[in-house]
Amino acid sequence: MRELVRTNDVVLISAVGALLDGAEIHYLVMDQNMSILEGSVGVIPRRVLVHPDDLRSARQVLTDAGLAHELRGDD
Repeated sequence: MRELVRTNDVVLISAVGALLDGAEIHYLVMDQNMSILEGSVGVIPRRVLVHPDDLRSARQVLTDAGLAHELRGDD
């Protein structure tokens, strides 16, 4: 899995998820349950991961939606 977005913004995570769902790109949100450990203050960023084969398409979907500034750098 490759990291697409890392953020503390739960609304952004939801928007990214909706965009990826609409494009039929499978993804995983990591660290979303860490809020239990951190006391729900949003200190630990959530990460959206996609399969390496879907990374280019996922990046294009977010770029087309005006979210290119949220993308993690290419490795």
